[in-house]
Amino acid sequence: MSESANNTQQKSKGQSPLQLPVSSPTVLLRFRKPLIILAHIIAFAASLMLSFLVLNGMQFPGGWFVEYYLPFLPLFIAVKLVVFRLFKQYRGWWRYVGISDLLGILRASLVSTIIIVAFWFALVPNIGLLRTNLPKIENVDGVVMADMFSTILLLAGLRMVIRLYYEEFRTVKGSRLKRFLIVGAGNAGEALLREIHRMPISQYEVIGFIDDAPIKQGIDIHGIPVLGTAEELPKICADRNIEEIAIAMPSASHQQLRRVIQVCQGAKIRFRTVPAITDIASGKFRVSQIRDVDINDLLGREVVQLDQDSIEAFTKDKVILVTGAGGSIGSEMCRQLCRFSPKLLLLIEQAENPLFYIERELQRQFPSVRLEGIICDITDKPRVERIIEKYKPEVVIHAAAHKHVPLMELNPGEAIKNNVVGTRVVADAADRFGTANFVMISTDKAVNPTSIMGSSKRIAEMYIQDLSRTSRTHFVTVRFGNVLGSEGSVVPIFKKQIAEGGPVTVTHPQMKRYFMTIPEASQLVLQAATMGKGGEIFVLDMGEPVKIVDLAKELITLSGFRPGEDIEITFTNPRPGEKLFEELSIEGENMQRTRHPKIRIWKNIPIDRDKLRAGIDELVAIAQRQNYSEIIQKIKELVPEYIGSNNN
Repeated sequence: MSESANNTQQKSKGQSPLQLPVSSPTVLLRFRKPLIILAHIIAFAASLMLSFLVLNGMQFPGGWFVEYYLPFLPLFIAVKLVVFRLFKQYRGWWRYVGISDLLGILRASLVSTIIIVAFWFALVPNIGLLRTNLPKIENVDGVVMADMFSTILLLAGLRMVIRLYYEEFRTVKGSRLKRFLIVGAGNAGEALLREIHRMPISQYEVIGFIDDAPIKQGIDIHGIPVLGTAEELPKICADRNIEEIAIAMPSASHQQLRRVIQVCQGAKIRFRTVPAITDIASGKFRVSQIRDVDINDLLGREVVQLDQDSIEAFTKDKVILVTGAGGSIGSEMCRQLCRFSPKLLLLIEQAENPLFYIERELQRQFPSVRLEGIICDITDKPRVERIIEKYKPEVVIHAAAHKHVPLMELNPGEAIKNNVVGTRVVADAADRFGTANFVMISTDKAVNPTSIMGSSKRIAEMYIQDLSRTSRTHFVTVRFGNVLGSEGSVVPIFKKQIAEGGPVTVTHPQMKRYFMTIPEASQLVLQAATMGKGGEIFVLDMGEPVKIVDLAKELITLSGFRPGEDIEITFTNPRPGEKLFEELSIEGENMQRTRHPKIRIWKNIPIDRDKLRAGIDELVAIAQRQNYSEIIQKIKELVPEYIGSNNN
């Protein structure tokens, strides 16, 4: 029988082909609630009997059993069954019992006792049937109070036995337990330890906690000691042969996380982190959800605060066109835009595979958003004009660009064609067919450029700014630096080199770069776009620059290796067009504040239009000959701040 036929047969029987066999615990779950109620009835009966035994000197059998116990048993059970149901005591998951469950038992027992006492003293003397059938007890208070405490004791004990069974006796040890250290002896650390103890198959041997709080030094948490502070991590890891570290500090800043990683750079350790404390406390968290610490955790920043209303007004129910939609920034721009429900999202991309994948992803994640993928070379003027004339986009986000500095040094004509000509073609078409808003994504490499790529983006900025002076379209430009994880950027390259066993190549020990996560950059681009009135060059706050060599060391450490020992770091010379330091300061006299703390406007003096356009035409003509020296000479005329060399 073929696989497809077998699957069809399974479906006809009402069973999914991927359905697992039903285990005996799963069968028991079907009768879980009746079994829990039965367990409570037995506990109620046992607690009442225990209270009589205590008051009668533990003598059994005795006259009290028939004369007192049996007549009162139905009353006690009936009241408790109703009260415990009202307190939702039949819905708990006993293997995860905690303080809140014990408090629930306490409250239900107390209310039951009050009702039983009230019922006895208020109703029994006035109801003949009960007066004749129920005997008089001299020490009613003692029986009822003893019953309350024994009920709490038995039910709490029963739940704790079930939890103990799952955490201690039902746990199966793996072949070898990993020696585990938890950084953070707070709520998240304690919850993580409990989760580890609950694992059906034990994987970790928790050696201890690490915490900087002086008051926690030397204490034990569930029998596991706090061994020291973060500064002592290397020694503790070496002395105790630690293999994995879990950073259980959900509220820790990125600087605190980096500090933990940096002090452990000499140790061969795998680093893990936990979800938010709210997920842990709510019971959603499991040990299987611990994830590896990622470089984004170390270099990312606080969540960007956005003016959602202004972005929604800018994007909702509008036709939006994104060029370079298959690239790192373009694709993320599309994801962010889909959250605001555009009327139609046009994905313009020259490379078919990236376009295919981003279109499928968006269709899956945002099925209600209309999408259209369009293969188009942005330098093809007739094709671009037909697209914009047909769809009449109200917003154009221009993310398409050649961005690799060394490659553009070797192919200068292509940088001019794509970054300058392509921008001019798309911008002119937007202007001609009445697009309301045009956003160009630029780069920090356009500031005092040293490369063909940076210069080409600066010229594109100048053209956009000049066009805005006479156009009905609001043209704005947004500059930012490197984004983490983008295709061809330093992080994926380093990860590939580490996976291959090294060495990791860094151009210079002092090289620094600004970094921003792709979602953060995309969100701030949208925010800046809502502020534009036309002609502005917005600059995003990239935070503090990071040394590339430090980034390499942290990536090696996060991968479980030792920098310089397991994975070597080698230095090469800066490649053509590269700077040691990028310039993207948002402070200074040439920076104007906006209403958003992470966005500034760069003030500059516009160039004469005729001179600019004539110069661009000459540059484009020269670029077709791919003559590096001629291209550089013309760039210097258009961009006086260009400081690159004349050497190819």
